[in-house]
Amino acid sequence: MTMKLKVNRFRTRRPDPVAPAPAAPVAAPVAAAAPPRLPVTEVPPRPAAAPAPRPQPVIGDDAFQPGAEEDGFGAGPFPTAARAPQNAAPTGTAMVPPGSPEAAPMEIDAIRREGLTGRQLRMARRLAQKHELPATSDFDAVRLLRARGIDPFQSNAVLDLVTSAGGGGDGLPPGGSRALTVTPGGQGGMQLPQTIKAAQLPSPELRAEQAHIAEVGRIQRDIARRRRRRSALLMARLFIFVILPTILAGIYYYTIATPLYSAKTAFVIQQAEPAAAAGMTSLLRGTPMASSQDSIAVQGYLQSQVAMTRLEADNGYRAHFSAPEIDPIQRIAPDASEGDVYRLYRKTVKISYDPTEGVIQMETMAADPQKAVEFAEALIGYAEEQVDQMTLRLRDDQMKGAQEAYDEAEAKLADANRRVVELQERFKTISSEVEVSLITGQIGQLEGQLTQDKLSLAQMESNESPNAARMEPLKRRIATLEEEIGKLRAKLTEDSASGLSVAKIQSELLMAQADVQTRQMLLASSLQAMESSRVEANRQTRYLAISVAPVAPDEASYPRAFENTLVVLLIFTGVYLMISMTVAILREQVTA
Repeated sequence: MTMKLKVNRFRTRRPDPVAPAPAAPVAAPVAAAAPPRLPVTEVPPRPAAAPAPRPQPVIGDDAFQPGAEEDGFGAGPFPTAARAPQNAAPTGTAMVPPGSPEAAPMEIDAIRREGLTGRQLRMARRLAQKHELPATSDFDAVRLLRARGIDPFQSNAVLDLVTSAGGGGDGLPPGGSRALTVTPGGQGGMQLPQTIKAAQLPSPELRAEQAHIAEVGRIQRDIARRRRRRSALLMARLFIFVILPTILAGIYYYTIATPLYSAKTAFVIQQAEPAAAAGMTSLLRGTPMASSQDSIAVQGYLQSQVAMTRLEADNGYRAHFSAPEIDPIQRIAPDASEGDVYRLYRKTVKISYDPTEGVIQMETMAADPQKAVEFAEALIGYAEEQVDQMTLRLRDDQMKGAQEAYDEAEAKLADANRRVVELQERFKTISSEVEVSLITGQIGQLEGQLTQDKLSLAQMESNESPNAARMEPLKRRIATLEEEIGKLRAKLTEDSASGLSVAKIQSELLMAQADVQTRQMLLASSLQAMESSRVEANRQTRYLAISVAPVAPDEASYPRAFENTLVVLLIFTGVYLMISMTVAILREQVTA
């Protein structure tokens, strides 16, 4: 597992801009115990003057007074003495003593020129606050501490009182020594010796901080160098695996790819139903659900290899896309397999079905606009044939069933008629009803004669002396009529010599005649069904209605250069990200 280097960040502050101290060779110190001095600006030597009589030197503190004639060092210039300002007071004028409030601005300016760092100034300010000194600024704090004899840049802040060889009372700050400065004029104008600043070495804390800052800077530079190298490698990988393939794809789509023209068409499969249709069929009639199965079947047929084979045989689909003017990527070989041609067919012929509207939309592509329209029209013809074939079997089945039902009804009617004829021949009667009516008529006549004879006999018997000769024949006649009426009645209900009574004959004849009537009705209904089936068969129940006819386009629809190039960019970017993440995860798992 890779461990990241953790570096603490430090914020450094630039020191306050101060004027650099003028460089000069270090003069020989007057006091033997003085510490090392900082370089002081070298004053160019004056031209040598004529030697003058040397006065008697003045020894002690009087040599540094303004009115002293001789300080014991002669008239030669001191290397550590600064040039006297042009507006300096002439010899004999009262000088401002160091440490006085009037000399504070000059001392502060001198401290500014020492080049103190911001850390040293903050230390001086804190030390002045500790000693309750009325400092108005950081430089004033340094001035007041030095006036107190405190070195503000020592960690222990001990007193470092250094005196010159002449003893105290000369007004020098701690750690300093005197140096004489001669005015450039050369006519006297002696000034008090300037302070030679002690060499300030960096403290161990400052050196450690500077070393730490240098180490942090080196680490930051190393991190920046690694980041630049990794960024360069990342850009190289992106260029090789993403940008370069995208550029090649754009070059292909914009310059090499053959433009393809598309012809769009839309058609609907409708269903013809009779006006008297009822039930669920009538509810779904006129909606896309009524012909959804047929539409899906037609869509599948047009996208099948069978339709591609017919299109290739009828309109030369393979020869069109194997022509030399097609670019090498889209062109197929003349001897390509059926699978290769079918894959190209699925790309160039797009068919979609909208179930909410029931519309089939078809788009055919070709290198020639007229060829695209030709392909579309051929596919529409194939769709119409498929619709006819789907309904042909239904129509044939309906017609065949109706014909068989009619033939069966006709045969059964003939059998019923033959049975009626056989009964009539066997019973020797045409109609049982006529036979019954004749017998009943005879019985009625005989009943009338019998009634008259009985009345006549009753009238004769009512006489006191009836005539027996007249009554005897009348009685025999009445008996004969009764006997005849009995025979006729027995003929209707009892079996005759043939073994069947009139009632049975009538019953069998009526049943046979009823069967004949039933078969006649069935034959009539079968004939009507057959005629209806013939009408439905002659009429197309499913047909294809074209809503948008194919039109030859005047501009190429494919390839869509910008969209395809953008898709290639997204695909290669996604593949690169997936591979990069996989490699990073595997690397972390291996190094863990």
